[in-house]
Amino acid sequence: MTREEKLQIIESLTEKFKETPYFYITDAAGFSVAQVNAFRRLCFEKGLEYKVYKNTLIAKALDNLDGDYKGFADQTLKGFSGILFSKETGNLPAKVLLDFRKKLGKKETRPVFKGAYIDTDVFVGEANLELLSNLKSKQELLGDLIGLLQSPAKNLVAALQSGQNNITGVLKTLADREEK
Repeated sequence: MTREEKLQIIESLTEKFKETPYFYITDAAGFSVAQVNAFRRLCFEKGLEYKVYKNTLIAKALDNLDGDYKGFADQTLKGFSGILFSKETGNLPAKVLLDFRKKLGKKETRPVFKGAYIDTDVFVGEANLELLSNLKSKQELLGDLIGLLQSPAKNLVAALQSGQNNITGVLKTLADREEK
């Protein structure tokens, strides 16, 4: 690979990092070609992109970004590295990794989760994968918040509507008594 080709890859990867608020770094060492193709197919079906890069190119692309990614790069960029890019939700790559492992079998732990960058937070290590798969997206959190905010208003309207029938009944009874 020539120097110009490496620079082009670094530039395109830097742009990809800037465009994508969520990315996961995995280690898929020991995968057969069929397994890698099956994983890429699953990623494509779920709307994710999976690419394999050299660690030095990933590190240089991360250095081009605003922010301090040095510690993240030092902890995650070892061995065979692939990157999962997600534009929509931060938990989808974690779910895809866990689903793919289930398809391979209970003892399978590949691709190994190295780390993730979600919005501005960094998660490193296999222990965080289950946590990440249970994270709610911004849309889900906003929906929950709106539901919580609407709940008291709905309860008030329901109470007023049910009380309306009671008040009408009481007034009607009182009016009937006065007539008699």
